[in-house]
Amino acid sequence: LHTRRLRALCDAVVVGAGTVRHDDPRLTTRDCPGPSPVRVVIDTDRRLGPDYGVFREGPPTLLLCAEDVAGEAPGRAELLRLPRGAGGGLDPSAILRALAARGLRRIFVEGGGLTVSRFLAAGCLDRLHVTVAPVLLGSGIPAFTLPEVPRIADGLRFAWTVHALEPDVLFDIPLDLSLIHI
Repeated sequence: LHTRRLRALCDAVVVGAGTVRHDDPRLTTRDCPGPSPVRVVIDTDRRLGPDYGVFREGPPTLLLCAEDVAGEAPGRAELLRLPRGAGGGLDPSAILRALAARGLRRIFVEGGGLTVSRFLAAGCLDRLHVTVAPVLLGSGIPAFTLPEVPRIADGLRFAWTVHALEPDVLFDIPLDLSLIHI
């Protein structure tokens, strides 16, 4: 419910291709008042097919891929081609500029871990919401994938506010972008 409320406050919600592939999310505001945001899927190499819900129904969906990749937009999605960044993926800053050019300025980067990590490493996030749930799932996809630091003192450390979202706990972390040097 908290995530759906956050979506209602934003112009666009961003997820990576892995999140769509593994979860087939709707990315809407169902169960709470407010408009559903434009759904933005980052699929750099344009591998997702039209069978996912975000491409078949619901609010508008933008599929972002690299400009050097062939293929059409799946289903009802609109395809937006962007240049590749230095690491071969799409540059988070370029994504935000492209979305702003469409009037989408309040952006919720929802997941997954790789997508959030890329935006964090690029200094393109101003706040993190990290939820800890009393559920053990075993091995899986890490919440953050960032370069290792040589010492604990070199890690990212932030102030936070804790909120109970029974039975989970939410850490609301405002980011000081001047401290992020990854």
